[in-house]
Amino acid sequence: MPSPQLLRWIPILFVLLWATGFIGAKYALPFAEPFTVLAIRMYITLGVFLILIRLYRPQWPTRQGALHSMLVGSLVHAAYLGGVFAAINAGMAAGMASLLVGLQPILTALIAWLWMGARISGKQLTGLLLGILGVAMVLLLGKANSHTLQFSYLSLLFALMALCGITFGTLLQKRYCARIDLLTGTFYQYLANALIMSLLALLFETREIDWQPQFVAALLWLVFGLSLSAILLLMLMIREGEATKVAAYFYLTPPVTALIAWILFDERLTVWGIAGISLTAYGVFLVIRNQGRTPVKATKAGER
Repeated sequence: MPSPQLLRWIPILFVLLWATGFIGAKYALPFAEPFTVLAIRMYITLGVFLILIRLYRPQWPTRQGALHSMLVGSLVHAAYLGGVFAAINAGMAAGMASLLVGLQPILTALIAWLWMGARISGKQLTGLLLGILGVAMVLLLGKANSHTLQFSYLSLLFALMALCGITFGTLLQKRYCARIDLLTGTFYQYLANALIMSLLALLFETREIDWQPQFVAALLWLVFGLSLSAILLLMLMIREGEATKVAAYFYLTPPVTALIAWILFDERLTVWGIAGISLTAYGVFLVIRNQGRTPVKATKAGER
């Protein structure tokens, strides 16, 4: 188990890495269709994980644990990533997609309360509501001349699929896969995602790729920055923390993405945007501070 000092820094690093996902999609999608991009990304990632597994020799899960991990992978990776990429490719602005997926902490908290018996304090509920208000301020009022409300019904369907995927996948990971080794469990998650993305690419896309340097650079970042580093940090956070607290960190993704876009693309933030970032940060603080709640216990279904 990582030291408490290290655990304090993991969420910060996770948010910084996770926030680059929309940026990576923006750079990669002009050169290939979304399911094709994700399929290639997954196969490269599987190769990297096989090397790491060979080096560290972690314990493989049981058949039941592997099936649970593949189910989580089909939600956290296939439904979420596929939904986000497809929504942006179908015309939804990245800001709008980020806003819809930003509803995840509220949905996670409600489901954890109804399904897993988690308790939510008044301050944590206030933090959740402040978080979503801050995200809305950043995305809807934070940028001048923004088109964050642009979307079609098809892109909306993809974004909602992404929202449900990351929400239910996070809860299932906490309940059934918390005791599975991070490397081997995540390997099975990516295996499920690779199979699903390959099937979707075969059925609905031309699978043509323009191998420009920008595409290669974006693909490598999506593999090593997101699929390797960020996902392992997320799985570690889910294993060591409460579902509601972990989900609250996703509130920070749209504001941090906005800051990165300001640095890379000179997308200036308004006073409302800066205020939204501050409000979001305070909302997350209310959620993650120690309230003395009893964490949700993981079952040993996937433990070997």
